[in-house]
Amino acid sequence: MTFKEKLYAGKFLLTSEVGPPKGIETAKILEEIEPIRNRVDAINVTDLQSSVMRLSSLAVSVILKQKGFEPVFQVTCRDRNRLALQSDILSAASFGIENLLILTGDYTTLGDHPEAKPVFDLDSVQLLRVVKKLQEGFDMNGNKLEGRAPKFCVGAVVNPGADPIEPQVIKMEKKIAEGAEFFQTQAVYDIKTFENFLSKIKHLKAPILAGIVFLKSAGMARYMNKNVAGVFVPEGLVKEMEGAKDKTAKSIEISARLIKELKPMCRGIHLMPIGWNNIVPQVLDAAGLY
Repeated sequence: MTFKEKLYAGKFLLTSEVGPPKGIETAKILEEIEPIRNRVDAINVTDLQSSVMRLSSLAVSVILKQKGFEPVFQVTCRDRNRLALQSDILSAASFGIENLLILTGDYTTLGDHPEAKPVFDLDSVQLLRVVKKLQEGFDMNGNKLEGRAPKFCVGAVVNPGADPIEPQVIKMEKKIAEGAEFFQTQAVYDIKTFENFLSKIKHLKAPILAGIVFLKSAGMARYMNKNVAGVFVPEGLVKEMEGAKDKTAKSIEISARLIKELKPMCRGIHLMPIGWNNIVPQVLDAAGLY
């Protein structure tokens, strides 16, 4: 079954994530994700994550597809105008890539080329509308595409920890109206906050994949609390990481615990290893996801 077929069949979904290298060699990331072949339903490929220049999401998505994985091609609005965005999405379809995740994108000042000029010709809601038109056989301006229209499973993102949460709910409603079929969330560490978010979106019936970012240290947790909007790592988890002799083992334990707590509440889990792809199988094992 494809990712989309599993989504509409009501299956509990597992996705992980890989960041393209800062160069052209992909052997290392392919080696890192090989152990989760057939253990996750799809693998997201980040698009210049944190505004750092890397190999493109499209290139790595194509390579993953050729190697028998099911990629989710992440597309951010930050770096391309409407011409390039439509072209890259059509290009993905021409290579048989069927899953998209549409994002607005981080601002360029966060990355390794802070002087780069951001584009933001479209935002994520507008780009979702464009993807819907492409699937109907027309470009953004209503010009007919040649041949068959592309078909995608289209996802979007949401931040369940945003405060206030109401703007996120309104944006979700707009994204669903423009064709979003599933949502992957920002990192979830506080279960009560996630429960509050779910209570606000009951009317939407949207498939939610809760995001899990692997904690690497207490310092990372404190940095996110201070600098990442909508992410809150409870002090108890910070102290657990601080007191752990084996940070990797503790990260696996915490991630697995969060997955077990979140699993009954949502339609899936999205793992964001941030370079720790090698421990994804251990996290899945510890969470009882075989």
